[in-house]
Parts: sequence; structure tokens; C-alpha cells
Amino acid sequence: MRGASQAKWVVAAVAVALAATACGSGGSSAGGSSDGAVNAQGTFSYQSAEPQNPLQPANAMENQGGRIIKQLFKGLVDYDPATGDLRNQVADKIETTDAQHYTVTLKSGWTFHDGTPVTAASFVDAWNWSANVKSGQINSDWFSDIAGYAAVHPETGDPTATTMSGLKVVDDTHFTIELTGPVSYFEYKLGYTAFSPLPKAFYTDPAKYGQSPIGNGPYKFVSWEHNKAITVAAYDKYAGVDKAKNGGIVFKNYSQPEAAYKDLTSDTLDVLDQVDPTDLASYKTDLGDRAVDQAQGAIQAISFALYQGDWSGVDKAKVRQGLSMAIDRDTITKTVLNGSRQPANSWVAPGAMGYKNDTCGEFCTFDPAKAKQLIAAGGGVPGNKITIVYNSDGGHKEWVDAVCNSIRQSTGVECLGDAKPDFKTSRDLIKNKKVQSMMRTGWVQDYPLNANYLRDVYGTGAAANDAGYSSPEFDKLAAEADKATTVEKTADLYQQAEAQLAKDMPAVPLWYYKTNSGYSNNVQNVKFDSFGDPVFTQVEVKQK
Repeated sequence: MRGASQAKWVVAAVAVALAATACGSGGSSAGGSSDGAVNAQGTFSYQSAEPQNPLQPANAMENQGGRIIKQLFKGLVDYDPATGDLRNQVADKIETTDAQHYTVTLKSGWTFHDGTPVTAASFVDAWNWSANVKSGQINSDWFSDIAGYAAVHPETGDPTATTMSGLKVVDDTHFTIELTGPVSYFEYKLGYTAFSPLPKAFYTDPAKYGQSPIGNGPYKFVSWEHNKAITVAAYDKYAGVDKAKNGGIVFKNYSQPEAAYKDLTSDTLDVLDQVDPTDLASYKTDLGDRAVDQAQGAIQAISFALYQGDWSGVDKAKVRQGLSMAIDRDTITKTVLNGSRQPANSWVAPGAMGYKNDTCGEFCTFDPAKAKQLIAAGGGVPGNKITIVYNSDGGHKEWVDAVCNSIRQSTGVECLGDAKPDFKTSRDLIKNKKVQSMMRTGWVQDYPLNANYLRDVYGTGAAANDAGYSSPEFDKLAAEADKATTVEKTADLYQQAEAQLAKDMPAVPLWYYKTNSGYSNNVQNVKFDSFGDPVFTQVEVKQK
């Protein structure tokens, strides 16, 4: 999911940071235990920001909207927050013998927040609408594996059908799915929010619905004060395995991450997204056992605007490789990021099935001399200047400045950060392909498999392909991986596709994320999953 959770970093003067020695990162904590009286109806607040789009399940590719949609909706399956394993939710079982034809059996008793039942048609109708090109959903390509997708979502022109031939309702609790070919990991994909069901009320006015959605998840929508907060309340008739242990959540918008941390320490904010740059070095001392420091399935990268003519051409790959070698990842992560990130040498985060160390090879190794040689061999950086678009409300300025300083000192190429006021503004610019040279493109996994980091980001035409990258060789290798009969074989074959990225360098991997967060004295049992989100339903509000 786009956005990598608006990661935040430690403040350091750029010139000093690149020359400084490493700093220790201290201890770690994975979340608090339950040790006090609990108010089961109590609500808590969480640091957030304005979603990019209306709250429709197939219209969120960034964490600000995506994490809220995950609380309002529940699909056939999701991922156990403790293990990352697939677990059934609305599905009773999903059966296949060939990874191409699936029969889905639903559990009974599930209802939407308006009291209407969740049926097979709730899924099939939702997927057909979301896949249709006329619906304008940002995640429509997630349905591209399903037979008949091309008819509802042609590359050009109007759709020739309103439903995909691969979806058939059998009865209220059964439907079938036919894919265009075998996809061994299709069940993993079904845990993504785009595959959520929709109630009949949705279709009367989808735009209005996006402002006050009716879901089937553990929380129901209460209100949306734009640019201020979104409030949800626990749904008492929720039929899932993860019923809320609290009364609801207020997703509070913050334009400055430092303000969120200050509110956390004064107990006026309950759970933090990520610790801000200024406080990252001291938050463990400040918060004690309420500090969180754990691995996260996410990666930070900067992508090239390959749709700009100056960045196209075979030789420009050498320029892109050279710029990657001009970045001193080790020093930046140890100093500017206070040891809170791990330098990346591949395009897939550790922990995902199929992760392979050092796929990037020498091109992710700091070597100023080789960087200059490659840039020269590729004809030089257009105008000898690059800019990096990023959102200023996410605490990215420090590391963007450090990356630019490293490039400038190593190669003589002028590099400047191009700050946008908030996450939505930067994402709209990136989505509309208006970036001049480079952009921040962090990625949090949607499912723990390397295919999600690769096909869904670098496949030709993929919704998250911000760079506009298109490689026949990459697409061919990805297609071969998709046809494998086991998930393990798919993961192995995707490593070959990843190797193509090192040759083309559409994006520069920088570092892997960790969840550096914390919570107030008002809550307990705060634990984070591998996606970098707290397990919202398990948070307990203390009795006052």
C-alpha cells in the first residue's frame, strides 16, 4: 500500500550527519500488556492524516485511507497480526485444485452496518463495479487476474461488459472465481481491502457513500471532519474473529509529526503512527515500556519519473544506477535516522516470502567514483539537476536533504528536495504523472509475498507503478512466476524478475522500515503488526 505510513525521521544537520559516527538505538518493545481495569466502551485516538480519496474499498492505495478502510470492512480472509498467516473471515472455505478455479463458501451471520446481510452477491457485485474502468477506482487492476477483466476494463475505449465472466453467484453463500490462468498466491491477494464486499446501499450514490461508508468490519463509520478527524465506533454485531476490545477510534489529523509526539507525551493522543525526527533519539527514554521498536514489512525508495523524455532511453539506466551508488545509505541510516532503519539492497523487505538479500548488488553500494563513471557513461543527468518530491507533513525533510547532499558531494549533480504541504497533495501530483525527475515512493506490503513488492509496483500499467516503468522482460518473468503451481515456486521465480530491476533501476531502494512508535498512559495491550499498524481491535482503554 502506497505511502509507507508517512514515515518520520531524526533531525540532523546534513553536512554533520554525513560525517558523523553511528549512534546506538537502544532497546525495543513490541507493545504493552494488559495490566489495568478496562473500559470496554472507551475510545482512543490515533495519529493520522487526510485520506487521498473517498473511503471506498478499491480506492485507497495509501495508508491514511487504507488503514481506516481496514477497520470498516472485512473481506473473505485477512492476515493474523501475530503470525502473518492467512485466516478466514467472511469465508468459511476457499477451495481450488488448480489455482485457477475457486469455489468460495461464506459463513452465515455476517451483516453490514446497516443490518443487511453479507452475501455472495455482496462480493461479486462489488468486484465487478470496482474493476469497471468507468468507476475510476485506483485499485481496479487488482481484479485483472479474473477472467473477463479486459471486457470491463479495456486499455482504451468503453467497456463491452458490466460484469466479469469469471465471477458467478451460485447462491447466497457460494460463488465461483475463474482466473485467466493459475495464480498460486491468489488467496493472499484476497486479503487486500479492494476485495471487500459492498452493501446494496452503495450503488445508489457511490460518491456520497465514500464520505460516510457502510461496511461490515469491526468498526462502523461515525463522522468525517475533513482535514481534522475521522471517528469510528465498535460494531456490536460484528461476526469476525477479531471483535473490538474498545468502543472506537478517533483518527486525528496532524500536519506536523512533532505536535503528535508532544500530544502523546501529554496523554492527549493515545497511539502514535511513527515517532517524529526530533524525538526519535529520545523516545525510548521518554516512553519507557510504552515505546515500540520492531520490524515492519515496508521499504523506502525514491523513483524516477520515467515518463519524462529526458529520463527515457537505454543509457539512462546507467545514470540511474550511478545516482543509486552516490547515496551513502549506511551513514544516513546510522546518523540522520538514528539507527532506526536498515540499508536496503533489494526491492523487497525482509520477512516477505521470496525476499533475497543483495538483489541490487553493487548498485546499492556507496561508491562515488563508480557513480560518476556510470552517470558520465549514460550521458549525464538531464540539466545536471534532480529534485525529489515528498510530503512535508511526514517528517521526510531530514533524510531527503541527506540523500541530496550525498548525491551532490559524490557526483557534483545538483539535488534538491521538493516539499509538498501534505501527503494528499504529493500523492495527487505523483498519481497524475506531474513529477519532473524523482519522488518518494515508500511501500508497505499488502500481503507478505515478494510479488506484492514487484508486480504490484513495477508491472507495466500497475496502479502503484508511479515511475511509469515498463519492461517486457520484467513483465515476462513476472507472468511466468504467476503461473507457478505453488506459492514457494512463485516466490523463487519472482526473484528473477527482481534481478531485472537492478539492470533498469526504475527506483532506488534506500532502506527498510521499522515501526518506531509509542502509546499513552490511557491505553494498554498496544501491539503492532507487520504492516506497521497497531492491532486496533486489541487496544484496551484503561478505566479512569
